[in-house]
Amino acid sequence: MAEEEFRLKTIRRFFYAEVFTAVALVTLGFVALFFFFDFVDELKNVGNHTESRYQVPQALLYVGLMVPNHLYELLPITVLIGTIFVMSRLAQSSEFTILRTSGLGPWRALRTLMSIGLAFVLLTFMVGDYLAPLADRTAQLLKSRQQGRITVGKTGAWLKEKHALGHTAVNVGALAPDATMRDIRIYAFDHSGHLLSVVQSESASFGTEASWQLEKVKKTEFALVASQANTVDRAVLESLLWPTQISAEMVAAAVLRPDRMGTIDLFQYMQHLQANGQSALKYEIQFWKKVFYPLSCLVMVVLALPFAYLHFRSGSIATYVFGGVMAGISFVLLNNVLGDLGALRGWLPLLTAALPGLIYSIASLSAFMWLVLRR
Repeated sequence: MAEEEFRLKTIRRFFYAEVFTAVALVTLGFVALFFFFDFVDELKNVGNHTESRYQVPQALLYVGLMVPNHLYELLPITVLIGTIFVMSRLAQSSEFTILRTSGLGPWRALRTLMSIGLAFVLLTFMVGDYLAPLADRTAQLLKSRQQGRITVGKTGAWLKEKHALGHTAVNVGALAPDATMRDIRIYAFDHSGHLLSVVQSESASFGTEASWQLEKVKKTEFALVASQANTVDRAVLESLLWPTQISAEMVAAAVLRPDRMGTIDLFQYMQHLQANGQSALKYEIQFWKKVFYPLSCLVMVVLALPFAYLHFRSGSIATYVFGGVMAGISFVLLNNVLGDLGALRGWLPLLTAALPGLIYSIASLSAFMWLVLRR
């Protein structure tokens, strides 16, 4: 019994070393390729203006800070490619046959790979939920310090807040390196949808007690009086303290891409949108994708296991590995396409995010069962 346990422990260590080494090498190759493409693309932003301090060293650092995002996106695919390569090589050299005669049954092999997959699930979650959002915020801050501001598209970032008199729509045009906001527009409406006031501000900073400190303000108020024509009051102020529950985290959430936000940040922003009567479907789908995406590493190792039970001729291993790579790419494409379709068609977010993993899990387990039962 002790001898069998020692043998199985040795087999597990062998599998861990082979798979982790292969996945690390594949990941390094893909990340280096994406780093090169990103750097070439970023060169167009270097020295666009004479006053710009954004040069090649800053571009290299910015692209380097984008690496965790690529790592998060690539891990399921590189796990699949690395595991398929190891399984195919072991099958081609008959090493897997020797391992099977040494006590590595189908279900034990599945459990061994699942334990490896769980390690990659944890790694993917940590990178996607902590490292990638932090690196992305640092990269944006670096770029804004060199170029002057973080723009939020042509229309800016929109936020909405309910209050006792109605609701407020807030537009933030850009974020400055010192965490202040630029080009602020605040539209206040009553419960009937009538416009009550418009506030325009060149800059704003977050106050200490649920407020924004607006600077260089132009305020227009519309008074709806039943007995006479509507009156308009205009005022120009140097500063104005505007009470609001919109925090810095909410503004950052509106500025950042949803797929680069942490799970907790996504959930909090989703709750804010729902509380203020805004559509949160896109963020709900992204939230559930954040939950299920790390689990796709488990799907990938299960998808790779059937390759160990195939008979390879000389030179045929490359064909099977290529087929596995295409399967991994199709999984990522299906994941992205279903996410967009779910947002457009209003599908249930939980089902939309979980469906690709369910489809490929069933397919991989079916292939595994068929190969095992056939033998």
